[in-house]
Amino acid sequence: MRRRDFLKLGMIGTASVLQGWEGLAGAAQKAAGPLPFPAPVYRTLGRTGLKITIVSFGAMLTPEPEVIRVAFEHGVNYVDTARRYMNGRNEEIVARALKGMHDKVYVATKIISSSRSKEDVVRDVETSLKALERDHIDVIQLHSVTGRERLFEPEMRKALVKLKQQGKVRFFGVTTHTNETEVVNALVDDKDRFFDTVLVKYNFRSGDDLKKAIARAAQAGIGVIAMKTQAGGYTTDALGPISPHQAALKWALQDKNVTAAIPGMRDMGHLREDLAVMGMRLTLADSLILRTYGAAVAPYYCHFCGKCEETCPRGVAISVVNRSLMYAEAYRSPELARSTYGEIPLSASASSCLGCGRCTAHCVNGLDIAAKMARARELLA
Repeated sequence: MRRRDFLKLGMIGTASVLQGWEGLAGAAQKAAGPLPFPAPVYRTLGRTGLKITIVSFGAMLTPEPEVIRVAFEHGVNYVDTARRYMNGRNEEIVARALKGMHDKVYVATKIISSSRSKEDVVRDVETSLKALERDHIDVIQLHSVTGRERLFEPEMRKALVKLKQQGKVRFFGVTTHTNETEVVNALVDDKDRFFDTVLVKYNFRSGDDLKKAIARAAQAGIGVIAMKTQAGGYTTDALGPISPHQAALKWALQDKNVTAAIPGMRDMGHLREDLAVMGMRLTLADSLILRTYGAAVAPYYCHFCGKCEETCPRGVAISVVNRSLMYAEAYRSPELARSTYGEIPLSASASSCLGCGRCTAHCVNGLDIAAKMARARELLA
């Protein structure tokens, strides 16, 4: 059975866990079947005051506007896209889904990572407004921030303030996949409290330091949205027919300091499975599933912590290379993988590794970095 056949997995009792995977699979099979969409559950996105569904829509991989539209029609009221997803087409897909619903859905998009000047930031926003067919963006985000320096660039801040004064954006946000704890803490420590939201990689493999930073952010009025909640969402035989996806989503949402999660939803199966989590609690069955899934993906799941990069003599952007690999292998999105990898300067790409006789970069979580870089050259270089 496929993952979409286990929409009620989170409601299976502890007794099923004690029966082993076969018993759990059997209980899930009995629970499966067509489900009505649940009533929406909302939380407030920090000081923005926006009340958004705890399971909102990550549109990055969605090829059809109809899937997004169904989510909107069943109460989902926040969608996250980006200027560079699908080379700009993703914003256009979201625009088609939004037809006639602009006043019911909040839209978040992102500035291209390389944009630094005021002119570049303004151009990005105005291009997104045109693609989205809107007169304003609810949350405009700096894309893929890896350190505190980016948060304080004067030109970028001036541009965003000007756009807000013009009514083209409402709130400022940041997204972070790497060195997330430093980035989140920097947002809290900013005396100007310039940014209103943070979209952060957060899942059951995340450490306590990030959990504490997220709590600080929430207490400071910064709205926290979780992404990458599935720890890659890799396919594994370790669970037999059991899907770990609802359990992983519930894990992120059990943290009340997280306003919402934005799982990527390609089709109606993903949509039903993810929305079903609203109103569910994390169970003992979920914990067992996540423990098994986490052990299964440990040999190839990268935490994007960036610690290995300090041990690389050539300055390879190992965490971004590994994120590109995840997009190719787990997300099955070659286009996204190539575009992410293409943003890495050649001098920091996996090709730089060819100049080393032996890899000296060290992963604190035990990943074979040399093998990962070789795989990246094979698929992406």
